[in-house]
Amino acid sequence: MDQERNTLARGKAFEAVMQLSVEPTSRVTYHSQGRVLVIGVDESTVLEAARRLREDLHPAMLLTTSGDAREIDGMPVLHSNGREPLIEGYLGRFRVTLDLGGKSANVATLLRSNWEYFDLVLDLGLAPLILAEWPPVGYFAPGFGDPEALDRAIEDLSDLKGEFEKPKFFSYDPEICAHGRSGIQGCTRCLDACPAIAIHSLGETIEVQPELCQGGGICATVCPTGAIIYTYPRPADLIERTQILLQTYRDSGGEDPVLLFHDDEAGVEALQRLEPLPGQVLAIEVDEIGSVGLDVLLSCLAGGAREVILLDTPVLPGKVRRNLLEQLGYAHSVLQALGYPRESLRLAQAEGCRDLPGDAMPGLRPERVDGSNRKRSTLFRALDYLNQEAPSPQGEIPLPAGAPFGEIRIDRQACTLCMACASVCPAQALSAPGDRPRLDFLEGNCVQCGLCERTCPERAITLRARLITEPQRRDAQRALNEEEPFECIACGKPFATRSMIDNMTKRLEGHWMFQDEQSRRRLMMCEDCRVIDMFRDGGDRKI
Repeated sequence: MDQERNTLARGKAFEAVMQLSVEPTSRVTYHSQGRVLVIGVDESTVLEAARRLREDLHPAMLLTTSGDAREIDGMPVLHSNGREPLIEGYLGRFRVTLDLGGKSANVATLLRSNWEYFDLVLDLGLAPLILAEWPPVGYFAPGFGDPEALDRAIEDLSDLKGEFEKPKFFSYDPEICAHGRSGIQGCTRCLDACPAIAIHSLGETIEVQPELCQGGGICATVCPTGAIIYTYPRPADLIERTQILLQTYRDSGGEDPVLLFHDDEAGVEALQRLEPLPGQVLAIEVDEIGSVGLDVLLSCLAGGAREVILLDTPVLPGKVRRNLLEQLGYAHSVLQALGYPRESLRLAQAEGCRDLPGDAMPGLRPERVDGSNRKRSTLFRALDYLNQEAPSPQGEIPLPAGAPFGEIRIDRQACTLCMACASVCPAQALSAPGDRPRLDFLEGNCVQCGLCERTCPERAITLRARLITEPQRRDAQRALNEEEPFECIACGKPFATRSMIDNMTKRLEGHWMFQDEQSRRRLMMCEDCRVIDMFRDGGDRKI
């Protein structure tokens, strides 16, 4: 392989994407007046740290030991008397409270009657009070007894007075969110994956607090429906960039391109220690590698990448790493079934980016994938091409339980076609078309959220993870269950199914309200005829 030619081709590829525009995102603004709360157990350590803060900051101290409120060097001091403070918020709006006799007391109010919030928090306790892997902007917990970390925290904290902006990293569409319906909990992938604990359940939907979000992107990567979209950059913009890179690299004489996604801080530092990289490695900087989802990765392989690497670094949060490995696990199942090497997609430390494996993707006829912000449609376009060109094309690929693709199975003997499952399906995978009692299923839409399974009153539904690679079969409606309609015995109008009526009759056969024949007959009437029959019977009977 001619590495010099590859290096020249790589340079031309990056020149081709230099002027690409991206769809802008909105901004999130913080306002900080420099009100700092320093928390700790050791008075001398807390006092020394407070004295080291920049002069235009306004420190106050909270000691977790016992004592009386007072001032030291003009700085107010409060003792929690062994109570653990609760900290909520972000830069410019930290609310710190103590439990005093079962009531929540605002520490800012106790210290300064004209304050309600702190702008910054320096936590010098034995263990951090905020346990998020990515704590909020403005919160610093350098660790007890680590002077170098404390020096860095004080330096960073002292620069956080004024107005600050950051991108809003996400957009959210509650209409297609699979978190919940009708009081039933479904998907919790984004909540479980977020290292900043910026996502909260609202019951049937979720809320992402933009001030707490730090752009990890893993929420969008694990979201099965695309309800959360990463916007810095959006998937369509990132896919366009990768497709142009690959095409220009090949057109310029480059061979066997390898795409390497890395973050803009620790990843840059790691790659600088490895320079020069092999000429075939095209390093793509993103804000966070957790934002690179399966739609992007499979599009890169379809576009002709020999291999796609996500650069792992020591600062990558554990939640992000675990969820990336889970997503790669789904992809590996697909690649292996199609006869491609699993190593074509991998998460690797910097050292593994120089020695490229020999059994990566075979030379495919590259197919440009026009990316969109509709996650599943982009993923399926890439998948269909990879299956078409695969050494071992498949119609169906088994996936590990929990994968966001698959079918639902119906126990027809138990199902009464009540359609509760269709009413809660967030992806329109289940539907009840026409006038006949029939439950239809569109597998390409199913995200295996489990809402249908948990909602079914008859426990007639089970989930099975798999991936259909034939578009016609994946996108075709098929009937899971169907019955002749049950007609009202009074007027003949169809209003239920035979199994539903039989099930209801059986359940009520011992009920005191249905011991005579007329009451039992009313169960076989439509709603209108039931009311008419009640009034004809004197209106004193119940149903």
